Amino acid sequence: MEKLGEKRRVCVTGAGGFIASWLVKALLNKGFMVHGTVRDPSDEKNAHLKKLENASENLQLFKADLLDYNAVASAIAGCEGVFHVASPVPAIKVPNPEVELIAPAVTGTLNVLKACCEAKVKRVVVVSSVSAVMMIPNWPKDKVKDESCWSDTEYCRTTENWYCLSKTLAEREALEYAEKHGLDVVTVCPSFVIGPLLQPTVNSTSLFLINLLKGARESVENKRHNFVDVRDVVDALLLVYGKPEASGRYICTSHMIKFRDLVDMLKSIYPNYNYPKTFVEGDEGTLVTSEKLKMLGWECRRLEEILIDSVECYRNAHLLSKD
Repeated sequence: MEKLGEKRRVCVTGAGGFIASWLVKALLNKGFMVHGTVRDPSDEKNAHLKKLENASENLQLFKADLLDYNAVASAIAGCEGVFHVASPVPAIKVPNPEVELIAPAVTGTLNVLKACCEAKVKRVVVVSSVSAVMMIPNWPKDKVKDESCWSDTEYCRTTENWYCLSKTLAEREALEYAEKHGLDVVTVCPSFVIGPLLQPTVNSTSLFLINLLKGARESVENKRHNFVDVRDVVDALLLVYGKPEASGRYICTSHMIKFRDLVDMLKSIYPNYNYPKTFVEGDEGTLVTSEKLKMLGWECRRLEEILIDSVECYRNAHLLSKD
C-alpha cells in the first residue's frame, strides 16, 4: 500500500458525525481527496465540514442514504479506500428495532462493501464498537476480552440491547463478506468515545458527559467504564488503513476507570458542577484490551487531557456554564 499523504481519493460514510468529522479533517490535512456521504449536503448540520482546511478544493459531499445502493456506489466510485463510519444510533426506546436499527446497520454495511468490490477499492476500514465484543453472559468478571470475543446475539436480543446487536451483526457480515469476496476489510471497535466536538449537534456519548456535569442523575452505578478520545480513534483508523500488515479486528480503548474515580477527577479540575451524589456498587463492568492495536503502533492521550479538552469544548459551545 502506498504511503499516507499522497493525493489519493477516499470515501467516508456518515461524514457529518462525531468520529467521521474528525476523520475527514485528518484526511484533508494529509492531502487526501475526500468523498463524504451525508443525508443532505445542504443541511446546516454539515456546514462545519465545508469550513475545514482544504475542504473547498478536496472535499466533495454526496447525498447518500446507505440503503440506496446506487447513491452509495456513486460516492465510492473512483476511491481507493473507504472508511465506513456511518451507523444508526438508537433513541432510548426503539419501537421497531429490526426495521429502524438492525436492517439499516447490516444492509447499509453490505451496500458499502458491494460498492467497494465494484470500485476495486484497495482497503475498507469499518468502524464497529466494543459493543460487538463485550455482551457475553457468564464471562468471568476479571478475564480480559480481546478481538477473539464476540457479543452473543441471542443474549443481545433477549436483553433488548439493540445497539450491541446491530454492531455485532454488521461487523460479522463485513468480515464474512470480505472473506467470501476477497475484499481487504479491517474493523476497529472503539469503546465509549468522548473528546471535543467539530459538529454542531451533540452526539449521545458527549451528551452522557455533559449530563454528568449538569447533575442529570443524583445516583449512578459505580462500574468500570472504558473511554477513548475521538482523535485517538481517528489515529487508529488511519493507522490500520495505512499499515499493510493490519488485518481483522482491533479494539480501540485507552482508559478504564470506575465512575466514582471519573467524577473525582473531573471534580478536581472543575469543582463547581453538579455531580452525582451517590454511587451504587454493582456490576464491575467489562475489561477489554487494545494490545493488538498498540502493537501496530497506536498511542493515546492521557485521560485528564481528554476530559479537559471535552469540557472546554462544551463550555465554549455554551453547552455548559463556565462557573
